[in-house]
Amino acid sequence: MDEILIMMDKIIVPSLWQTIYMIILSTFLSTVIGFILAIVLVVTDGKGLKPNKIIYGMLNAIINVLRSIPFIILAVAIIPFTRSIVGTSIGENAAIIPLTIAAAPFIARLIESSLKEVNPSLIEAAKSFGASTSQIIFKVMIKEAIPSINLNLTLATITILGLTAMAGAVGAGGLGAVGLTYGYQSFNDTVMYTTLALLVIVVGIIQFVGNAIYKKLK
Repeated sequence: MDEILIMMDKIIVPSLWQTIYMIILSTFLSTVIGFILAIVLVVTDGKGLKPNKIIYGMLNAIINVLRSIPFIILAVAIIPFTRSIVGTSIGENAAIIPLTIAAAPFIARLIESSLKEVNPSLIEAAKSFGASTSQIIFKVMIKEAIPSINLNLTLATITILGLTAMAGAVGAGGLGAVGLTYGYQSFNDTVMYTTLALLVIVVGIIQFVGNAIYKKLK
């Protein structure tokens, strides 16, 4: 019993905070980037406010390529880039880079989908009143799509949590690393299932908060 308590205090609890830190920071950064990418995609689409086949085609291709690369391979492939930014390729700070790069295209697609769900008649009405492109984007499209965007960001946050667990396999730390190193590889079922239970609880909390915010927004 004492051994379990020591393990919780010295290893599992700190790794939980590492995981939460990675989730918060990488979700924030990837959401900012994803929002920008999504807006450009929606605006330059063939049916967008400012159609531009070249910009849309290039951005669409880049997003598709990044989304097709498995996270583990991406994390390893950009190690020199990660090291050049944070000075190391291991630890939770280093994990933020590949997590952000992996999640941003995914979030961009989710937000793009939410923005395209906005009723076209609202956009046409805004145009008829002389609204500018920026006004239509921020005061009509984004405003109307906020509930849907919230649900999609909840999904994205849970996905990023899964990526943090995989990042543990390449030295990122967090619950994934603890479950793999101290649980699976050390044949310690207690540690492995404890980390699994914590991951399930974190997912439940994220989903609960996301649903609550969605209901309030609706």
